[in-house]
Amino acid sequence: MNKAELVEVISKDTSTTKKDVELVINKIMETIIKHVAEGDKVTLVGFGTFEARQRKARTGRNPKTNQPLQIPAKRVPGFKVGKEFGDAVNGNHNNKKR
Repeated sequence: MNKAELVEVISKDTSTTKKDVELVINKIMETIIKHVAEGDKVTLVGFGTFEARQRKARTGRNPKTNQPLQIPAKRVPGFKVGKEFGDAVNGNHNNKKR
């Protein structure tokens, strides 16, 4: 499912315009990106946690020449799945909180 399909499904399920749904989805994504980039964790209970993780410097290899090269340390985005989401993916739909 891509973003346009997600907008379509949410629009139908909530009787909300596609334009409004897309605006909300865009704002959610912008907010998560902004706060994770600033070093904050963003937790959506049951869904998961977005956070920045530090990756250490390491030695890699150039695939063309097989020569070693240094890959610098950097921060990367990370996601840890929440229990409800993980259970749903594993077929345990009975554990939904509602």
